Amino acid sequence: MTLISAPAGSGKTSLLRAWAGRPDQPRRLALVQVQRGQQDSQQFWLGLLDAIRHASAPADRAERPAATPDFNGQAMVDRVLSELADAHGGVTLVIDDLHELRSPEARAQLTRLLTSLPPNVHAILTTRHDVRLRLHRLRLAGELAEIRAADLRFSKRETRELLEASGIVLSPAGAALLHQRTEGWAVGLRLAVLSLVGHPDPERFVAEFSGSDRMVAEYLLAEMLDRQPPDVRDLLLRTSLLDRVNGELADLLTGRPRSEQILLDLEDANAFVESLDPERTWFRYHHLFADLLRLELRRTLPAEIPALHRRAAGWFTQHGQVAEAIRHTEAAGDWPEAAQLLADHSFSLTLDGQAQTMQALVRAFPPGADHPELALVRAMGDLAQGRLDEAAAHLAVAETYAETTPPERQRRLRVAVGSLQLSLARRRGDRAGVIEQARFLASPVTGQSEEDIALGSDLRAVALGNLGTAEAWSLEPPDAPDAERHLREGADLARKISRPYLEVGCLAQLGFASLVLHSFATTKRRCREAIALAERYGWGAEPVIAPALIMLAGTMIWTGEFDEGERWLQRTRQALQTDTGPDITLLLHQTAGILHAGRGRHHEALEEFGAAEYLGSQLVDSQALATRTTRWLLATQARLGMTGEARALLAALGDERASSGEIRNALGVICLAEGDPAAALAAVADVLDGTAPVLGYVTVMEAHLLAGLAHRELGDQRAANQAAERALALAESDWLVLPFAMTGSAGLLEALPRHQTAHAALLADILGVLHGSSPAVREQSSLAPAEELSPGELRVLRYLPSNLSRPEIAGELSVSPNTVSTHLRSIYAKLQVRDRSSAVRRARELRLLTAGRTR
Repeated sequence: MTLISAPAGSGKTSLLRAWAGRPDQPRRLALVQVQRGQQDSQQFWLGLLDAIRHASAPADRAERPAATPDFNGQAMVDRVLSELADAHGGVTLVIDDLHELRSPEARAQLTRLLTSLPPNVHAILTTRHDVRLRLHRLRLAGELAEIRAADLRFSKRETRELLEASGIVLSPAGAALLHQRTEGWAVGLRLAVLSLVGHPDPERFVAEFSGSDRMVAEYLLAEMLDRQPPDVRDLLLRTSLLDRVNGELADLLTGRPRSEQILLDLEDANAFVESLDPERTWFRYHHLFADLLRLELRRTLPAEIPALHRRAAGWFTQHGQVAEAIRHTEAAGDWPEAAQLLADHSFSLTLDGQAQTMQALVRAFPPGADHPELALVRAMGDLAQGRLDEAAAHLAVAETYAETTPPERQRRLRVAVGSLQLSLARRRGDRAGVIEQARFLASPVTGQSEEDIALGSDLRAVALGNLGTAEAWSLEPPDAPDAERHLREGADLARKISRPYLEVGCLAQLGFASLVLHSFATTKRRCREAIALAERYGWGAEPVIAPALIMLAGTMIWTGEFDEGERWLQRTRQALQTDTGPDITLLLHQTAGILHAGRGRHHEALEEFGAAEYLGSQLVDSQALATRTTRWLLATQARLGMTGEARALLAALGDERASSGEIRNALGVICLAEGDPAAALAAVADVLDGTAPVLGYVTVMEAHLLAGLAHRELGDQRAANQAAERALALAESDWLVLPFAMTGSAGLLEALPRHQTAHAALLADILGVLHGSSPAVREQSSLAPAEELSPGELRVLRYLPSNLSRPEIAGELSVSPNTVSTHLRSIYAKLQVRDRSSAVRRARELRLLTAGRTR
């Protein structure tokens, strides 16, 4: 048996006709069409018996059965079964429009027939909704095939094929929109095609196509709406202004109980009503059906529409669904109240990740609408898009307005203003402003109501996230532990209070703190974890996750994975399409610049570093970021032969910045470009002896490379080799490649004797990248160590495959032999081994060490 159950216009009859018309159809067809509103059991069975006889006997021998006053249904079922059993060659029994059979007796008798069919008979039933026939035994036995509405809906591909077969030319976007509007409903598509044939502007027709289209409306009225009882029709009309509806909300709009049961019955009847959750408590209407219902609502009950919207807005407000409440308040034309709702709930909506929704709600206001409450929401939009000056101007208006409001609203508005001022200070690099606003937001909230307690937790999470971000962006090693702690606490609190958007924001910033405190591998892992969480909530291309995207791109580039880094850089650009703030855009230009520099594209790198330098001037306190940018800008100018410009920029720097290790290295590059290697050695000397302050060990590694290049030009190959070896030793813990590429150290490394280096695998990787190949893949083994090795332990581990003794390893790393012994004991414990050779073997299994050039 096959059951085809789907709404009107789904193509049930067309499917049957196409199937029956196949030339290879082996069975004879016995077709009975149930008459509309069929109440008479005898008439149904006589029609069925007549169809079977016509299928199994020539037309001239078929006898039409006659009605009798003492009809016996059970006997008729036996008679039909006998006729079917005697039919030679097999019969397909088709009962069309079974939903029209209203007789309970006939349905019970039909159940007996269907569960007792002879082996040579196949039954096909079509219906607009499921009829209670007790077919569970057939289903369990695997003898019941079911074709539902979802099976009959046109796919996007089938929609395109239908358009092509009809000679209609539509763009891919137009065809996708038509499929979306019709939801693959066969009659909807067919009626659209009829209208599209010969239409002068098909794209415009599709954009305007809806359930109010005359042909669609006529069909839906005749086949769906006009067939419903008055109370069901009234429910459909009054709830059509909702995108989704449940029983309680429908009761409110209709003023009658039992709405949930009506909605359940409509879904069971395939009446263009679909449940949205497994519990079947929320429902929606088919798009075209909803369009028709709204048209009928405007035609029949126009005066009641504003009141219906107000009732819906009140219900959504009570149930915490503020965005929906604001939409219905706007639809009712209550603009002042909508503005007040937006302002009062802007802080909460922002934490829920609905910043874009708020901006759409603001755009819905009539042009020229002057509501001071909207200044707060407009400030949020400006801040989200990086328009910091405009955000500050709107915030000033919002702050003034908040002071004029009643006390019950004032605290809520002050909180929203304070949270925006905190974010503004953080994005401007104003650390003092961040601390000031964080203290205000973290101050205890008076009151012990649930709302007050929730507000207090929200404020603390926001303060922690912004404070940790400001500390992380300072790039100062002393600030890194506090940054990591504050961001972790903010993320944990956000998770506890169910604020996933805030949690993603904290985790996205954690990479900056990780880079100072932990290995590049740890930073990559944390970035990927933040990105995965953002994607789970649909925020994988939103500005909130951009810091993790850009940090992941940067770590890829530092380790020589240029192509992969470029891919993540492109994802960052996509996420920042709506955010042009100087802080995150500066990082984007910095990262693009180092990628170009690593590939030897110095002109492109200069353009990126120049853009980053300009953006850094717009930040209040960004010395570390500015120093990184200026260092790369100076070095790139020198490598392009622009030593005069580089000297001029260097002379304009203050003494504090000029004395930093990063700028000393840049001076070394300038000296090398000017052909003065001795001056270059003098420039980096303060970095190498530890007297110049540096942002991280990478600066020291770069100084070794510059010293090696200078020694090589001076003809001291032994000193050049020693400098290169020290740079490799620093690079190995994170497997860094970029500094070697940016400094142009290929010749320096190629002159290094392979048999003397303790870093042969890293050396091979670096040279491969410098000569245009990708770095070897360093996959994580499934056999993870008991605990992650520290950077110091990793540096010692790299020397274990060599023949160096413990004192010799200590000399190479400039540490004491006792330190090496301590690291060795820790390495053995973490790798769960007892000796040096076992540690090397285990480390290679874990891809912590490689087997030389064959890695």
